[in-house]
Amino acid sequence: MAKAISTKAASAFAETGMAPALQGLSEEIRELYTSDTVPWVLGYSGGKDSTATLQLVWRALADLPAEQRTKPVYVISTDTLVENPVVAAWVAKSLEQMQKVATETGMPFQPRRLTPDVANTFWVNLIGKGYPAPRPKFRWCTDRLKIKPSNTFITDVIREQGEAILVLGIRKHESVARARAMERHERGRVRDRLSPNANLPNSLVYSPVEDWTNDDVWTYLMQVANPWGYRNRDLLTLYQGASADGECPLVVDESTPSCGSSRFGCWVCTMVEQDKSMQAMIQNDQEKEWMLPLLSLRNELDIKDDRSLRDFRRMNGSVQLFNGRNVPGPYTQKSRRYWLSRVLEVQQWLRQNGPEEVRDIELITHGELVEIRRIWVVDKHEIEDVLPQVYLDATGEPFPEPALDESECFSSEDLDLLREACGGDLIRYETIRDLLSTERRHRTMTRRQGLFPALERTLLRGLHEDAEQATAYKLSLQDEVDSAVIRPDLDARRLELTLVSTTEN
Repeated sequence: MAKAISTKAASAFAETGMAPALQGLSEEIRELYTSDTVPWVLGYSGGKDSTATLQLVWRALADLPAEQRTKPVYVISTDTLVENPVVAAWVAKSLEQMQKVATETGMPFQPRRLTPDVANTFWVNLIGKGYPAPRPKFRWCTDRLKIKPSNTFITDVIREQGEAILVLGIRKHESVARARAMERHERGRVRDRLSPNANLPNSLVYSPVEDWTNDDVWTYLMQVANPWGYRNRDLLTLYQGASADGECPLVVDESTPSCGSSRFGCWVCTMVEQDKSMQAMIQNDQEKEWMLPLLSLRNELDIKDDRSLRDFRRMNGSVQLFNGRNVPGPYTQKSRRYWLSRVLEVQQWLRQNGPEEVRDIELITHGELVEIRRIWVVDKHEIEDVLPQVYLDATGEPFPEPALDESECFSSEDLDLLREACGGDLIRYETIRDLLSTERRHRTMTRRQGLFPALERTLLRGLHEDAEQATAYKLSLQDEVDSAVIRPDLDARRLELTLVSTTEN
């Protein structure tokens, strides 16, 4: 009878045992750290892999004489501002404790909490600009929320110091794709364990736990004390709560799943079908039922067909077709107002009904609200300036900022009269409103350069009444281009639009 082949990943501690393996890693870390003056940047998410990596480095450097611990180790943690609140609170407290202990003990660790610029935050893009909820083919969030903040920090370190070594908790056993990527970089390694970083010049990557399995990570965290005084068992509890079955075994057989694959991320994430970690937290812990409104809002954002919520025109006002069908653009003004109202309502509910630790929760920051208001009034010419009223309706409090200059030209009564004069035609109303806003903005200029092109763009944006008319018009232009037949009554402007249509498609 043939012997069954085990598919379980081999432990990194299998050959020598855990203690000798950890000793060898510690020596390697100290040797790499003391071999040059290149600063280290350690990525810390608060999860198991980055915690194990930071703990390894911390404990290894603690054995160095104080005079050799002079090179900074920046511990960077990127807060997208839409992280799972439970995890975000865990990380924030961990960074505070880390800073306290590092200062007291003379360790070279310098924690840094990074956040995206206000123009790149999730809500400014979704509610302000109208970007639809992220999808695999329009994944606009990751670069803005995660990559840019960390890369900006690392680039600044490189600019100042000339080089940087990134210490990451990446592991080959996380996925097949991750293993292949790491193996590709291994071929370009220098000094044995440092891999080149394809994205950031003058930086190298060190991944001390790259060969560890999930169970290796948990075994290490449970058996070796956290050096900055945080309880690793609480981290285990966090992972247990995010697992559907509420269990997270450390010693498992081949048929027993490990909780090591639990994933924490943004509570608004629509890149996955379901937020299983948040669902599990609510299911496993009655004290976390306050997160239900967050889950409800996240599911509301995750609409498979959101055409009814989006403009039939693209952000620049153009109409785009794909296989003869209109490609919708950003969320409409009505949709954006609704999403803002929902976020503020959930935030207000949590502050009033949630546990003590979330009574001051900020789902959307004041800076984001200010920027959203500016985008609506200035960039989108929505001079109704509705944000203060939405804020008042949702929170019961006045918006703590004065009126914008752009919104003071016309009163709400003036705009109501304009809306009435347009007879309920939303496109006509928006076009005239945008024309008035554009003209007013150029009025104060010494030279009104750019006024006529801006007015022309606004008029072209209001060319069609709805998606059906825009699609039919676009198809007719395409037919003319395809057949190379231009009717005699086609004026020069129509010909220009035809050529633009050809370029866009």
